[in-house]
Amino acid sequence: MKNDALRIDPDAAPQTAPGPRISVVVLTYNRCVQVLETLGRLCALPERPPVVVVDNGSSDGTAQRIAERFPHVTLVIAQKNPGAAGRNLGVASVITEYVAFCDDDTWWHAGSLPRAVELLDRTPRAGVLNARVLVDEAGETDDTCKLMARSPLDSTGLPGPSLIGYMAGACVFRTSLYRQIGGYEPRLFIGGEEELVSLDVLASGFAIVYAEELILYHHPSPLRDSGLRRRMLARNAAWVAWMRLSWREAWTATRFAFNVIRREGAFPRDAVTLVAALPWALSRRRRISADVSRMREEVWRAERDIAAER
Repeated sequence: MKNDALRIDPDAAPQTAPGPRISVVVLTYNRCVQVLETLGRLCALPERPPVVVVDNGSSDGTAQRIAERFPHVTLVIAQKNPGAAGRNLGVASVITEYVAFCDDDTWWHAGSLPRAVELLDRTPRAGVLNARVLVDEAGETDDTCKLMARSPLDSTGLPGPSLIGYMAGACVFRTSLYRQIGGYEPRLFIGGEEELVSLDVLASGFAIVYAEELILYHHPSPLRDSGLRRRMLARNAAWVAWMRLSWREAWTATRFAFNVIRREGAFPRDAVTLVAALPWALSRRRRISADVSRMREEVWRAERDIAAER
């Protein structure tokens, strides 16, 4: 009788379909309507990336609604709001080589994520890619991205202008790099949290790149406290300065933070918080290199010139 059984070559490599190489981590807090819209757009992407949502302890039923509407999405629920460090919880669930980030009011354009994989594959020195952010229905390029496009730094061998910073809700990281530097510092909570990570990325020898061909949409949520954000931006800039920058920059950033706190009517509470954490910041002090300092100075000079043009 003829043997129709499948013959298997024991030396042949297994034929398996390649798995996804990039995931998306979404951070949300008490913006149920916005995050559901964002997830709908991300899950409709033709590349079907794995999506991880971190709910920062929302009290508006966000987690339950996500679980009901998007059961295939990985949902991480923080017991309390860790701010920007919630992204660390998301990355802990990622198994892909690269990870893209967005907030609950931003989402990626079709084709941008696989293109990010291509750019990082061919540019080993690039550690972080910042996308071009298109704002609101009009799709105007974000002002920060316009400055990034005019970066004066040497971009030889990179897929775009070299940067000293990036936007936390509009970037792609090498997952291993994100874990190596430890992600976001929980004590900073939110507001300029990218600066410390940026300095540590550059110190590790990787480049931050503005990849204009990567597109991310941003429809800013009206649910935000602008005054609180200004105070936290100033406070965090002071702490980061004590951790990484020169003594002169640290004192300058601290004076500026005190002025912001005073203008916002949050004195003395926020001032006490700022000062009380200085021993903690100093215990983590690791001064940036002269090369990174020169990069920062070069960017500042260029931005002053651009401002003068306007």
